[in-house]
Amino acid sequence: MVNITRAADLLEVGANGGGWTSPLGTSSPGDPAIQPLAPWTPLGAISEDGLTQGFDEDSQSFTPWGYTSPIRTTITSSLRTFGLTVWETGRVVVQSLQYRVPSASLVPTSGLTTFAETASPEPDRRAFWFVVLDGDNFQRGFYVPEGEITERSDVSHKQDEIAGFEWTITAYPDEAGNTVYHFDRVPETEAYTGS
Repeated sequence: MVNITRAADLLEVGANGGGWTSPLGTSSPGDPAIQPLAPWTPLGAISEDGLTQGFDEDSQSFTPWGYTSPIRTTITSSLRTFGLTVWETGRVVVQSLQYRVPSASLVPTSGLTTFAETASPEPDRRAFWFVVLDGDNFQRGFYVPEGEITERSDVSHKQDEIAGFEWTITAYPDEAGNTVYHFDRVPETEAYTGS
């Protein structure tokens, strides 16, 4: 028997969550309720702004001569992004992503880490896994098989705020042509019956 739920049960508040990254070719963790294992590496604490799921689409409409309404619209560009600000800027994986340097280059020697930023950075695509949690009601997982940080905001180093790396991650198509895979645990409702 399917439960009849209240409208409040179908509302999501992104109360908690997390982000992980892994080398290209790493399969999805598959379940937002389970902690990802290696080679997935956590991005650490994320600012209170949480995760932003971005949609950017362009379209072309075709209106016949003499008409005022289009008879067809074609999507000409469809972009999926994820935005977040990571706070644990001392994590090796976070520095690696921010500065586009291999993690191996960030191993300290005698307690000192040294690296140089290049004027001509190489592409740095990785797999990403994002989870948004709202108690036991909603558990959403977003698997990005091929993602890359395409926007980085300025970083402020000051006394009255935490320094963070604000990123926009663009999802690129994988071999199957998909950009984002969704894994959601949501309340079972009458919606499943087609009502």
